[in-house]
Amino acid sequence: MTDLATRVAPPRLTGAAQALLGYAAVRALGLLALALWSAARDKSAYTLLTARWDSLWYTRVAELGYGYEVRLPNGDIHSNLAFFPLLPWLERLLHTATPLSYAGAGLVVGALASLAAAWGIFAVADHVYGARAGLCAVLLWAVLPVGIVQSMAYSESLFTALAAWSLYAVLTGRWLTSGTLALLAGLTRPVGLAVVAAIWVAGIASFAGRRSAAPVNGAHGSEHAPAHAPDTPGDGASAWRRAVGMLLAPLGAAGYVLWVGHHTGKGPLGYLDVQAGWRNGFDGGWAFARFVAAKFTSFPSALAGVGLIVGVGLVVWLYVVCVRQRQPLPLLVYAGVVTALALCASSYFGSKPRLLMPAFPLLLPLALALARLRTSRSALVLGALAVGSAVYGAFWLNGSGPP
Repeated sequence: MTDLATRVAPPRLTGAAQALLGYAAVRALGLLALALWSAARDKSAYTLLTARWDSLWYTRVAELGYGYEVRLPNGDIHSNLAFFPLLPWLERLLHTATPLSYAGAGLVVGALASLAAAWGIFAVADHVYGARAGLCAVLLWAVLPVGIVQSMAYSESLFTALAAWSLYAVLTGRWLTSGTLALLAGLTRPVGLAVVAAIWVAGIASFAGRRSAAPVNGAHGSEHAPAHAPDTPGDGASAWRRAVGMLLAPLGAAGYVLWVGHHTGKGPLGYLDVQAGWRNGFDGGWAFARFVAAKFTSFPSALAGVGLIVGVGLVVWLYVVCVRQRQPLPLLVYAGVVTALALCASSYFGSKPRLLMPAFPLLLPLALALARLRTSRSALVLGALAVGSAVYGAFWLNGSGPP
């Protein structure tokens, strides 16, 4: 039987080109705002993008390998083993092949990965809802308040690129490609487990003969249906391709976690001890709930507490809308796991917006709504959001920044 991969057209290049141009324009605006703001404060925008916070840890891994750690006065140990290896591997490769420094290589990898992520988001949204919604989804991802991270030497863009294309591959029946990309996503961030979960659920559903992706049934009938309905993951794909793709998917994350356990001598779950040294873990959201509740001890901080509650409510509401619109099952599983891991982490509460950034399927209901507006209106909305995102990103990165 002919593999579905040979019968599914690639994402439409004209629409993808428009999406990438729009994405590049938004990111250029953000970088311009950052450069102007940093210059006014006598800071280096390049240093903010490449040599602070996580980007500095990745650069050290690329240059010196694993084994570096910082012992804090309270006894905590911050080990660079907490950082997954794919981004520093790519930084080292580019540094070796070019005159770029490790930091410069990280910036280039991040920039290229962000374009690949934007294209992958377009591919998924185009497949489910059509090219216009795909364009809007890419631009919404670009104008996120923390969108400046997409231009940093961070791993979010690289992970989102691998996740988006892995999801597109499973939606179109390319199981080996999907599993390979999931393997690489698992070498990029711990949340690579979300991609693995999406592939496994889709694979199990296809083996069970259930339809795991359906057209959207909107409030106004057929006009809400996708431009081309998602294919059922697994249709036309042989059982062995599905099985091999599912087996490949977890190898990246599992391989690194097991290596860390062996390297530290603490057994298969040694990576959890490394994370504990950063006071990071998964507690079902209890620590985050206490963090939000503590904001209501005084009036000024209470406003921040209200903002946090509204933000979490918006994320949950968007996921409910995704479910009600019957997004393909792999997208629902992926977005659900990314959201749960981000909101239920026990530390680094200021990082939660950044940790949610890879959950791009949450943007699809908003993209679909924008796609139905007149072009002038959707352009006005996205333009205003782009300016706001650029200003906020410059302010944020020159202030507390992404921890």
